[in-house]
Amino acid sequence: MLKPMLACCKIYISESRNKAALKAIERAAKLCSEARIVNKYEDETYNRVGYTLVSKLRPSSSLDSCPLKDAALAMVATAFKNIDFDTHSGTHPRLGVVDHICFHPLANTSLEQTANVAKSLASDVGKILEVPTYLYGAAHENGRTLDSIRRELGYFSPNIQGNVWAGGLKSQDLPLAPDEGPSQADSSKGVIVIGTTKWVDNYNVPVFSTNISAVRRIAKRVSERGGGLPAVQAMALVHEEGVIEVACNLLDPQLVGGEKVQDEVERLAVEEGMVAVKGYFTDFSRDKIIKMFLEEGN
Repeated sequence: MLKPMLACCKIYISESRNKAALKAIERAAKLCSEARIVNKYEDETYNRVGYTLVSKLRPSSSLDSCPLKDAALAMVATAFKNIDFDTHSGTHPRLGVVDHICFHPLANTSLEQTANVAKSLASDVGKILEVPTYLYGAAHENGRTLDSIRRELGYFSPNIQGNVWAGGLKSQDLPLAPDEGPSQADSSKGVIVIGTTKWVDNYNVPVFSTNISAVRRIAKRVSERGGGLPAVQAMALVHEEGVIEVACNLLDPQLVGGEKVQDEVERLAVEEGMVAVKGYFTDFSRDKIIKMFLEEGN
């Protein structure tokens, strides 16, 4: 008996407070019965929600009828109908109503296969929904990275006073040409970034502080870019009163996992005269997601 080919995509939507919009997005996903949402992570301070959508892939099927792509496209289209980027605000950076989608191979599936799904979705988002779309990772011909796109589009700089991102993009004109869709952005929708990579864990460590500059120093020293832990990306984000999080992408969890990041943030926090508390993952592990999907399907 052939083992099932499984893949997932993580869909990050710039909204967590509009419950009616989220319910509509979730209903749209359910219209494709072969794909299932196995995790939903909401953060009201960040005003952001992350969905983990999983489906089997068909080895010889056309991408025109791929359940994972179809469900993702339905969720994206519904998000654009129900959320106005111009009225959005939160303490997490974002580039659009649907900020980011990343495909990951899970079981018996290759990176190339998930890249093909990502590229097909990006084409539909660009042509059908008419939203500027950027590709990264294995979905991009040169393997462009997610953070490089974000830096060129100003993702990491709060766009109003303080540490808050609010409203749509400052200009319809984009400093980086999209891979799909129009060359200008509708401020009510923004842009979307779609890619595919090996599995990534997201791990956030709260630090008791109001000194964003100091916690940014910690985040930089934790990240590979700042000479810290390999395969770790990190940024400092105001989360709640008196708490700033070091939000980390663990690009190779087998090499550097949450425990190593936790230890390093705690050590650096002490050097800054601060206290870091136990962090948390925003999703289940890859193995847990596979198990949950297969068990729920029985």
